[in-house]
Amino acid sequence: MNRPEIHVIIPDCNLPKPLIIALVKEHDDFPYEFYFIAIDQYISAEGNIGEQQKWANQFRWELARHTVGEELVIYPAFEKHLGAEGKKIADDNRAQHKEIKDYLHLLETLWVSDENYRSIFDKLMKSLNEHIKKEEENDLPKFEQAIKPADSALLARSFERTKIFAPTRAHPYVPNKPPFETVASLLTAPIDKLRDLIEKFPQEPHKQ
Repeated sequence: MNRPEIHVIIPDCNLPKPLIIALVKEHDDFPYEFYFIAIDQYISAEGNIGEQQKWANQFRWELARHTVGEELVIYPAFEKHLGAEGKKIADDNRAQHKEIKDYLHLLETLWVSDENYRSIFDKLMKSLNEHIKKEEENDLPKFEQAIKPADSALLARSFERTKIFAPTRAHPYVPNKPPFETVASLLTAPIDKLRDLIEKFPQEPHKQ
């Protein structure tokens, strides 16, 4: 099985604000850390459905959490700081997220052994890369010019706290029992519920 060709937007190391750095870092992680590692493990585990499924599950959870985090924290900030243009940018990104979520929902209904799984996964990555390209080349530079460093730092912390929604990565904000048991339940949760969950956790990680 050959690795699909994925065109990745390399982050601009000159982006200074904490929120921009956090977002671009996560964008970079998806194509490289999560996708290629997951695909490599998927290929090397051929014949071991359980191992293949584990890596596919990890990728879906991380992408779902990232998507929800943008909708919960980033897009309202676009609307607040960029006015009418920010609302249009946010709405366009939500529409792109709808396509990504549809693919995630579909993948959750399939086992990795399904003959259609890989082709759907590749379509998901195509949509994700187009979304990342738009955000990094257009949306984030505009947003960077409109916000103050203090606002950026606050938003970055809020975005970091969305890691409570994913059960696959150890993190000081993450509870012992994640609040969602499936990717679908996370993706379909009302924004108000997600916001309430975030507010129930401390703004700083607990130190042992």
